[in-house]
Amino acid sequence: MPEFTVFRGGPDGVKRGTTVKPDELSGDRVLKHRDIVLGHEGVGVVEAVGPDAAGLRRGDRVGWGYETNSCGRCLDCLSADEIYCRRREVYGGPGADYDQGSFASHAVLREAFLHRIPAGLGDADAAPLQCAGATVFSALQGVGVGATVGVVGVGGLGHMAIQFAAKMGCRVVALSSSGRKREDALELGAHRFVVTGGKDGDGAGAGDAGGQGNGNGNGNDGPEDEWPISRLLVTTSALPDWRAVMPLLGTRAVVYVLTASRDDVRVPCLPLLSKGISVRGMLTASRGEHRRMLDFAALHGIRPLVERFPMSEAGIREAIERLESGRIRFRAVLIPQ
Repeated sequence: MPEFTVFRGGPDGVKRGTTVKPDELSGDRVLKHRDIVLGHEGVGVVEAVGPDAAGLRRGDRVGWGYETNSCGRCLDCLSADEIYCRRREVYGGPGADYDQGSFASHAVLREAFLHRIPAGLGDADAAPLQCAGATVFSALQGVGVGATVGVVGVGGLGHMAIQFAAKMGCRVVALSSSGRKREDALELGAHRFVVTGGKDGDGAGAGDAGGQGNGNGNGNDGPEDEWPISRLLVTTSALPDWRAVMPLLGTRAVVYVLTASRDDVRVPCLPLLSKGISVRGMLTASRGEHRRMLDFAALHGIRPLVERFPMSEAGIREAIERLESGRIRFRAVLIPQ
């Protein structure tokens, strides 16, 4: 039976350990205090395949994300919405195998939920795409060339959303609670940058700090309805100041809430009615969208901005500590030693 090196959560945080699994091949931060192998975005090389594997071979480079199994028979699965399957297996969820995670030397996973990595993507580039990249790509499906896409937050998800939207031919407006990441947003492909204020109800209104300015002394590119946003992706850990955001949205705009916040979404009612705005929640991409996302990223040179840490107990502790203190610049990636 194979012996794996894994990094599990526990009462005292991350600890190195081993787990021995039956030979099945023959027949992150929130969870750090739980007894689970950590990590839900991974890239690795196929070492062995089971007798029923049909598409992957030893030596293939693959990745996986938040979901690792579904029933395959319900209407959600048959409609390519397997992420919403009631019997789904997702990282840290009920029914999942807590001995499998990406903070490990090995993992045993279903072939159907592994995604071949294109040659144009390195391992450190591909790993953050497996959940964060797939999520924002899915939220951008169906957006038209020339549409205006707003991205709230220039962080782990937001900096990838900006790149994907720009490469899809959209006009991209980055929104943030401060001007600290203005230059980053513009370099990543945003065309305008808007400072919105803080968390739900705490902001002081929107101020534009877009590319060229119009010489009026306040940094504005023009009136707020010059580029009405037709699709808005909320990628921040805290919800935005909706009073500052709603005036920037166009008629029948769709707001995708991608954050896992436990706060209520308290959106002003009248703007929803007067503009026909919709608010949607979503988890991550279907498998088909996931694979198209990887091909799109490889073709268009989309690369997450990452900080690298050794995949060791000390390296993981350092990465999580920097993440919790807000010092990670975009994404942290663990590199096997």
